[in-house]
Amino acid sequence: MDNKEASEAIDALSLTASSSNPSISTSQMRLEEKFKIVRSIGEECIQEDELMNLLAKKPQPVCYDGFEPSGRMHIAQGVLKALNVNKLTSAGCKVKIWIADWFAQLNNKMGGDLKKIEVVGQYLIEIWKAVGMNLEGGQVEFLWSSKEINSRAHEYWPLVMDIARRNKLPRILRCCQIMGRSEQDELTAAQIFYPCMQCADIFFLKADICQLGMDQRKVNVLAREYCDDIKRKNKPIILSHHMLPGLQEGQEKMSKSDPSSSIYMEDEEAEVNLKIKKAFCPPKVVEKNPCLEYIKYIVLPWFNEFKLERSAENGGDKTYKNFEELAADYESGNLHPADLKPALSKAINKILQPVRDHFKNDQKAKDLMKRVKSFKVTR
Repeated sequence: MDNKEASEAIDALSLTASSSNPSISTSQMRLEEKFKIVRSIGEECIQEDELMNLLAKKPQPVCYDGFEPSGRMHIAQGVLKALNVNKLTSAGCKVKIWIADWFAQLNNKMGGDLKKIEVVGQYLIEIWKAVGMNLEGGQVEFLWSSKEINSRAHEYWPLVMDIARRNKLPRILRCCQIMGRSEQDELTAAQIFYPCMQCADIFFLKADICQLGMDQRKVNVLAREYCDDIKRKNKPIILSHHMLPGLQEGQEKMSKSDPSSSIYMEDEEAEVNLKIKKAFCPPKVVEKNPCLEYIKYIVLPWFNEFKLERSAENGGDKTYKNFEELAADYESGNLHPADLKPALSKAINKILQPVRDHFKNDQKAKDLMKRVKSFKVTR
């Protein structure tokens, strides 16, 4: 299978494409095509040869993803996760999404109030339903950590304790990035225990692939090291996706607690327009430009194109089919932020409109959003 065929197979997964496209039927899909689709999710993959071997031998690999219900959802968590999950299921994978309510409590999110954390978790699931995550056919499973751990405590806790026993404290502290913390932060005992539990989750869920962000890489590597310790041959494959930056200069990661940093999934059209208008987007600078990253990782994968509308004297309308062409035009000055930003706002608003409609028309969703917005976000 050549690069063009692989690219076409991945393009067919756009959420605007027909779900009946035969090129994404897993019964007809070749191994190389499956590999290209699954691999396209990761900015980094440890190990590619293991991934190829897994896809060749296991008809339905289990992919683990997880999240803390800790506040309103931004588009990196909402849109990017929907795109990634749909790619994985199209390639025949089963995705287990771990609703880490106990972990949010350990990390003192929502002030450690488990009832509030549960409300946030339900709200996040409603968003994924509305934005277009493919939940049909049972290939995506939402699992609440508190319920699953309690139901199989005899399996879970001995595993956590064994991981803790085999690792020194400095090794665990190096994993604190997974909680949005640093080694220099003053951590509670609960937060120190957190990495051992997240490492255990991978084995508890019988995950073949850890499909999480680059910020979760360290604990996934810890899981592979644990396999060495216990002489386990089959290690979890790490497929780490790109982390979208915040909208302001120097923000390497979006922050839920900073409204100017990110676009929330239920933001109104005017809010999106204003945030994009104020976003850091220096002319002719491609690297670390959040607006260009939104186009590369959200708009182009979603629509398979980026439509630019501008006056004839400024170059006229143009449709970009790939990021390389867009980046070249931007770097040369042929594409200006004043033209790029309105087009980006329009594309983002088109993606988010079904979510707005859902939270406006569905009473359960409306009530959940109202409650979540009333909660104070705690770091």
